[in-house]
Amino acid sequence: MESQVRGGTRWKRFAVVMVPSVAATAAIGVALAQGALAASFSVSGQSFKVRADKLVGQNFVQYGGVAEGVDPKGNKAMHPVAVSGFKTAQITNMCQSVVTPLPLLGTSVTLVLKAGDKGTQIEAENLYLDVESLDADAEFKNIDIGVAAGSLKAPGIQPGTKADPNGFGQQSDVATLKNVKQTAWATTAGTFKLPDLNLRLKVGDPQKYECF
Repeated sequence: MESQVRGGTRWKRFAVVMVPSVAATAAIGVALAQGALAASFSVSGQSFKVRADKLVGQNFVQYGGVAEGVDPKGNKAMHPVAVSGFKTAQITNMCQSVVTPLPLLGTSVTLVLKAGDKGTQIEAENLYLDVESLDADAEFKNIDIGVAAGSLKAPGIQPGTKADPNGFGQQSDVATLKNVKQTAWATTAGTFKLPDLNLRLKVGDPQKYECF
């Protein structure tokens, strides 16, 4: 089954995100699970952008959720997300960027992180991604759409989080995404190996430095 996923991108402010992320969604979209809590920590009030040439994930699951945390002013905030999980994943040529305005200096700073761009793939295990929007060319092998979230195969609903076990879910043996562009709120993983990691801070117009 092949599908293309299209979505808009909204930006917040800057945060130094320790772990990059890439995510997969099916073309029909995902209904949000009532009362779901996505990440097992309070997310910041800032989303981030990720681009990758390719992501191949094994044992893909997805369900609707809400990333609970704060807004840029520190007020409590809830962000609807599509939570994507992978038992294992391999990522090729990844770029992550996060921007913060610096009003007192009249400029912005962009954190740009790159990895897996010299022939060695990024590898992740037990990867969960809280995604706001995604553009990609996607292919799913042996996909089941409309599965009750509580019945999803491993890795299933993220341990330590709340989700409606009767809510909408979907799963696939293998999810392959190419030309990935995503905006996300949070990522968690058991392990995340980043070969040839390169991190830089860029001062000035963010449009010159963001991943997309």
